[in-house]
Amino acid sequence: MQETAWIGVDIGGTKTAVVLSRQPPAMLGRIEFATLPENGPERALASIKRAIRELLSSSQRGTARLGCIGVSCGGPLDQRSGVIQAPPNLSTWVDVPIAAMLREEFAVECRLENDADAGAIAEYRFGAGKGTSHMIFLTMGTGLGAGIIADGRLLRGAAGQAGEIGHVRLSAEGPVGYRKAGSVEGWASGGGMAQVAAEETRAALRRGEGTLLAARLAASGSLTARDVAEAAQAGDAVAARILAATGTRLGEAMAILVDLLNPEKIVVGGLAMRLGETLLAPARLALAREALPGSARICRVAPAALGESIGDVAAVCVAMGF
Repeated sequence: MQETAWIGVDIGGTKTAVVLSRQPPAMLGRIEFATLPENGPERALASIKRAIRELLSSSQRGTARLGCIGVSCGGPLDQRSGVIQAPPNLSTWVDVPIAAMLREEFAVECRLENDADAGAIAEYRFGAGKGTSHMIFLTMGTGLGAGIIADGRLLRGAAGQAGEIGHVRLSAEGPVGYRKAGSVEGWASGGGMAQVAAEETRAALRRGEGTLLAARLAASGSLTARDVAEAAQAGDAVAARILAATGTRLGEAMAILVDLLNPEKIVVGGLAMRLGETLLAPARLALAREALPGSARICRVAPAALGESIGDVAAVCVAMGF
């Protein structure tokens, strides 16, 4: 029986990666380039096609046939028709029919999937979710979303938008995420953490409390989640409080999911992979405090096991189908 090879395309606001795999999670080849969404989709689409051709011609694919191309991208998007619909990090990608374009170019099937759902499939098959039947995967990067595995199946919802926990409001006011003040994404994402950090740094300065974040804020006028993490690692008390508060809000969001969906495991990607227990320890405490005790007790919380390769594996999983 002839072996099958799969192409995965992981499109983000900062970078795009194109990979080829025959036996995931191992990869036969990988090409990465800057997405540059401010330049529109045309340049990146041309680079995606060029990268696919290069991987197919130069890889050790052997006699394996190309089975499908999988594209993983942040929403909103229309999975059924394969159209990217101007996600926040790709605002110039308005109604881009990427599945049809790649299908026509390479004469193979192409599937498009939300990156949180794709990440959930990857961790369920090859990562921290292996062996579970009820699992939630949280993306925790610039934004925050969820992919849900229920009874061993991906939960999509009527419009393909199940799992948008980032849009849920945690407070009447607060940092903005998903165009909504006080939302889960505002409180518990990298973008939200940056907003909170700027406000907390200014408040610390008004109290006369020193912080390493002050110089960075003065130099650039804004802060990033990386700034906060680096300051906390250097022993900065203000940064440590910001990370703990972010973890607590993350746990409050987890509690909502646990009460609604009763998962065995919540797997967190992005910042949680890099910051580990600094975020997850306060998240677990908040989860235990806020969720139904029986549901909270059986739910384990863990960082994504696939690490920085999760985007590559997720895109290949889209190609493989679920």
